[in-house]
Amino acid sequence: MMIGVTIKRISLTNLFKVISVCYTLAMRLTDNQIKQMVKLVFDALKEKRLIEFKVDEGQATQKAIQYIHADFEREKQLDEEINKMMDQMEAQHPGEFQRYKMFPLLKKKMAKEKGIIL
Repeated sequence: MMIGVTIKRISLTNLFKVISVCYTLAMRLTDNQIKQMVKLVFDALKEKRLIEFKVDEGQATQKAIQYIHADFEREKQLDEEINKMMDQMEAQHPGEFQRYKMFPLLKKKMAKEKGIIL
């Protein structure tokens, strides 16, 4: 999904670290807090002249917010799918199934298969 910005002079590793932290926080934030977070990230990148807007900054902010929500929804759907799978596995193997151990393993495997970055 394009959000209408070009980020320059920043390593991909650092960019992914920023996105990862923002995404983790987004799972617990309100819409207004997500908007503020996006604005803070954009402002920090603008201050260091690492970002160039190809569209209106407000449009880019809205696209970034939509992207965060869409990504969060995708992970939520993955969690629901894994829980359904675990319910079936637990029914097939009662008493010998440890959900808390299986959930992260299944989530990591399925996320990789579906191309979801956690």
